[in-house]
Amino acid sequence: MESLTEFSVVREFFSDFSRGKATVIGPGDDCAVLRLPKDTELATSSDTLIEGCHFPFGSSGDDIAYRSIATSASDLAAMGAQPLACVISLSLPEIDVAWLEDFKRGLSSAIRCFSLPLVGGDLTRGPLTITVTVYGSLPVGRCLLRSGARKGEIVLVTGTLGDAAAGLAFLNNEWEPNCDDKEFLVRRFFRPESRLDLAASLLEIATSSIDISDGLLADVGHIASESGLSIQIDVKKIPLSPALSKLNNNQQVLKWALSGGDDYELCFTMPANKNAPSGCTPIGFTAPGAGVRCEGFDNISSEGGYRHF
Repeated sequence: MESLTEFSVVREFFSDFSRGKATVIGPGDDCAVLRLPKDTELATSSDTLIEGCHFPFGSSGDDIAYRSIATSASDLAAMGAQPLACVISLSLPEIDVAWLEDFKRGLSSAIRCFSLPLVGGDLTRGPLTITVTVYGSLPVGRCLLRSGARKGEIVLVTGTLGDAAAGLAFLNNEWEPNCDDKEFLVRRFFRPESRLDLAASLLEIATSSIDISDGLLADVGHIASESGLSIQIDVKKIPLSPALSKLNNNQQVLKWALSGGDDYELCFTMPANKNAPSGCTPIGFTAPGAGVRCEGFDNISSEGGYRHF
């Protein structure tokens, strides 16, 4: 392959993913142009992932690309939005063709999975850093906020919690899981589910929502604070995967599940008379007061969560 420039890298590795229902103009001009569905508003969010901070040094391009799209898609799901498109700003220490081919594979997989065509971005030299901005649509005047919870409602989560934190701890050589569970836990870190499939149904039943990126206690605390109430969590009801359920160290498992972060599941509130979608687990309730309390386990700090600085 001939010597690659910024523009030839874009053509070679990033120009094949722009087709989508909302795409009017994709990569190649100064701006992308998107067409919003009728009677909708635009939802947008940006996330930056930095090597050594948000993923371990030496992670594969395939895994990094997928994770970067999935984590941003989770923000759309939390708001109840439908995916439209994404843009990526990528900083690379050098042009490594093999790494870029690997990155392209992960990007292609994530774009298909989350229906987020790539319509633009930027490429520059620097420490390995990926910033993804996602765009979605919401019915006019309707979205899920952190401030909508009311007293006496049920608090629920999607999926299982703690797996990604356990997978990251393994990648950082902090513990050694059972051989049969290693692949599952690492995959849960690099390949979040990002529950976009639930966005439309949650928009109908939920009163508040947040994606669990910094840890359950930290993130549900935002709902409590923004909604002006307290949230009571029963830790015995926290959904755990078989990989974590069978471990003997209950203290460590609960730490991963409550404050480990990187789950990218959803936590939401809804009235008790509503029916939750399949795969959602009630873990507590809202009440008068302030803050978050954990019933049944008093030794986990409510100040858990990912520290960005």
